[in-house]
Amino acid sequence: MRRQPKKNPAPKGSVQKSTSRNPKRRRAAKRPLIGWAAAAVAGIALICWGALSRQTASGNTATGEAAFEHVRQMVSLGPRPSGSTAHETMQRYIVEQAEAAGWTVEQDRFTASTPNGPVPMNNIIARHPGSSPDARVIILAAHYDTKLFNEFRFLGANDGASGAGLLLALAPVLSQRNYQHAVWLVWLDGEEAFREWTDTDSVYGSRHMAAKLQSEGAVPNIEAFLLVDMIGDRDLGIRRESNSTPWLTDLVWGVARRLGHQRHFLNSTHTISDDHLPFLAAGIPSVDLIDFDYGTAGSYWHNAADTLDKLSPESLQIVGDVLLESVAELDRR
Repeated sequence: MRRQPKKNPAPKGSVQKSTSRNPKRRRAAKRPLIGWAAAAVAGIALICWGALSRQTASGNTATGEAAFEHVRQMVSLGPRPSGSTAHETMQRYIVEQAEAAGWTVEQDRFTASTPNGPVPMNNIIARHPGSSPDARVIILAAHYDTKLFNEFRFLGANDGASGAGLLLALAPVLSQRNYQHAVWLVWLDGEEAFREWTDTDSVYGSRHMAAKLQSEGAVPNIEAFLLVDMIGDRDLGIRRESNSTPWLTDLVWGVARRLGHQRHFLNSTHTISDDHLPFLAAGIPSVDLIDFDYGTAGSYWHNAADTLDKLSPESLQIVGDVLLESVAELDRR
């Protein structure tokens, strides 16, 4: 498997998950009519406040809709494993969209040694400068390849396209903001194993980039690395990832709570191997935002069922809002 929790993630609909999202309501005793009216008014006010707090996180739902459309464009290319023609087409799409949003784009091409032989890969890095003369860097990252399957047609709407599409949707928003920190958007290649997930057959792009940052002496200048993966699920539930840097995880979850998204950012934990591990090993504070509970007992993961209809703009909007405010929070540190 690509990411194997030490303990199997609790399937959606389990007691643990349903308790956090749908707490049982105790039956209330009868009250006078005025009491019910007051309670109703208070309830409506609370609902409206919650809705308003979620809307004001970004001002509208444009980010989620834009991300969903980017995902649609990527999925329309078909399977996109590293080295394929569709994968190269998607690279051009990402570069064109990032440049159009005003970012300076670097394509870091390299050849990965895989169990299937040499495979050309390309980490795409879009940079936006910070206002501080000695600006440190905040990185938002996602992988954009899909796993190679010969047995079925794997479109990877969630596993590959959701994170990549969200970064593209955030590009025009972030480019208009004036941060002291520099911000990089990074589309990592070769996250998926070509055969079975091992330390050498996985996360090719992140291993390459982390090693390059180390060789260039750039690691101390990286403030934080925030990874998004499989974040488009209609039934969004992101658990704390135990490998991730604790203070950075707390920061992101605190932001989600302030924005009213705590029912989607759960306090239960799981352990996942993903693109953040090479950056953690290099000494870069990193957090992995991933909803691994995709379908009943994870049944949509690495399956032909990972299609666009399993995703929603609302989920992409929620994660986008949290990322934007997390960048602002990091910039204020």
